[in-house]
Amino acid sequence: MNERQGFIEDALEVAAERAERAGISRRHFNRNLLLLAAASVLPFGMGGRAFAAGNLVVANWGGDAVPAFEKSFGGFGQVAGLALKIDGSGPTEGALKTQVNSGAVRWDVCDGEMYSSYRLGRDKFLAPIDFGIVDRSLIGYGDVHDFGLANYSYSYVIGYDHEQFGKNPPKSWADFWDVKKYPGKRTLYKWMSANLECALLADGVPPEQLYPLDVDRALRKIEELLPHIATHWSTGAESQQLIRDGEVSMAQLWHTRAELVKNDTGGRIDWSFDGGIVSPSVWMVPKNNPAGAKAAMQFIAYALRPEVQARLMEVYNMGPVNLAANELLSPQLQAINPTAPDNLKKQVSLNNKWHAEHYGETLERYLALIGG
Repeated sequence: MNERQGFIEDALEVAAERAERAGISRRHFNRNLLLLAAASVLPFGMGGRAFAAGNLVVANWGGDAVPAFEKSFGGFGQVAGLALKIDGSGPTEGALKTQVNSGAVRWDVCDGEMYSSYRLGRDKFLAPIDFGIVDRSLIGYGDVHDFGLANYSYSYVIGYDHEQFGKNPPKSWADFWDVKKYPGKRTLYKWMSANLECALLADGVPPEQLYPLDVDRALRKIEELLPHIATHWSTGAESQQLIRDGEVSMAQLWHTRAELVKNDTGGRIDWSFDGGIVSPSVWMVPKNNPAGAKAAMQFIAYALRPEVQARLMEVYNMGPVNLAANELLSPQLQAINPTAPDNLKKQVSLNNKWHAEHYGETLERYLALIGG
């Protein structure tokens, strides 16, 4: 599974669970999403559909993320005089390259992997960001480069059994690896993202010296923990269930799932941003996009508005990258916002430039290791 696809789908599942807690049935929640999808003229399962002139098409990873983006960014049409349409077919690097090479580009803006934007920009598949339209100073957190910029953030954090460890909770990845001081099984993300960083921090590497990652050292450290890994989770729901049901006493989780399981268990499972690994996603624009570069840049500028960023956090817990949005969030949301100042200073930022060069071959080595 693509990491961004996995996180967005999980964020929507989190939104559904939050709606249920507010007294809205999951059936009603899903019906509303389907109505939004119909309003966007993009039926589920038809992400490759062509759109008419006068539209601006934003590509994301499909499923419920289609109506979710419509809800969060739908006000753009009133600003630009263009109808916002969401294409959920998944803006993979290969698909974007094929469109540009064939001269049949159908996407205007893509929500993708930050490290992909570095590669695609370098290889001349993306339009440069027009910083005359997009105010780069609005990005208070995340990467900004000639061909992409941060659009929201998410974190990998430590969830733990408060009843077992509450008097002396884990505060670092060294604690996560310390099965003598903190006994019990563990779980890590199957698709590696942030795991190398966690392992090196556990092995004593200072945060400012993490990069370039020492892959051999990181994999050795992960191998050391393997006898204590119950399983490697591949979905957010799985990670939540493992720690909620007591199969593990400590888990590496997305911050969204960590907060859900804390609420589910009445605080028996707890978490913090201590030692978290935080990363942004990216907006990028394919070269020769159909609505034109100017329209694409206007959308990105709109999506960076603090009130729009705050709405994304309110509904889906995706952290703002325009830190002015922090002033619009309730104290409860600020407590679980990865980019709130007090939370951000506790974390380490994932270096997407490094992952742009090394992710593919390193993932192969990681999967071979955990596969035995």
